[in-house]
Amino acid sequence: MDARFLGIAELVETPPVAVVVDVMRAFTVAAWAFGQGAEKIVLAESLDEALALKARHPDWLALKDGPPAPGFDAVNSPGLLRSVDLGGRTVVQKTTAGTVGALAVKEASLVLCAGFVVAEATARLLSTRRSDTVTFVVTGEDGQADEDLACAQYIARRVTEAETDSAEFLRRAADSRAAAELAEGVRQGVHPDDVELCLELDRFPFAMVATLEGSLMTLRPHEAV
Repeated sequence: MDARFLGIAELVETPPVAVVVDVMRAFTVAAWAFGQGAEKIVLAESLDEALALKARHPDWLALKDGPPAPGFDAVNSPGLLRSVDLGGRTVVQKTTAGTVGALAVKEASLVLCAGFVVAEATARLLSTRRSDTVTFVVTGEDGQADEDLACAQYIARRVTEAETDSAEFLRRAADSRAAAELAEGVRQGVHPDDVELCLELDRFPFAMVATLEGSLMTLRPHEAV
């Protein structure tokens, strides 16, 4: 498999297969939402679109980066979301990097959203699809976020080497700027356990597949086989 690692701004054409990586915290949060029973996650283009979707569907749960805000039900924190019962609900998610990256490749034939918590299932699905070329979208810090790059490289390695040691990849993520900012309270809307939860390898048994459903980019869990 030819693995390519690009930032969002480097996507000059739509790749056939894309894995969009946001470890801290969009796609760790998405995985936790599914773990808490959510049926699907709609990836919003903007805060205004998220609020408009919420207004049309009052039973949907809207979440965003940063501190709590009027109209939103939750913030982009796995530590805060893990206590919320989302059984059968639809979540609308808008974040600074993760959702932007997924929407940038929405025309791809296969779009997976990933973090360490779904690494094995993501690698397994890629292996099953036997894709010649896979583009990993490193969403954070204009493609330079080491937690996202480490996770992307780990998943790519796992496709061909099932026994890949995760230790060095997790260490890089733990030492990243994002991890430090979360731990030090630089970012808002944070739970003290967020970094630990983002580095919990293979916490969930599913991959996450994003597809266009009408005009909306919608994320759903896909059980690994």
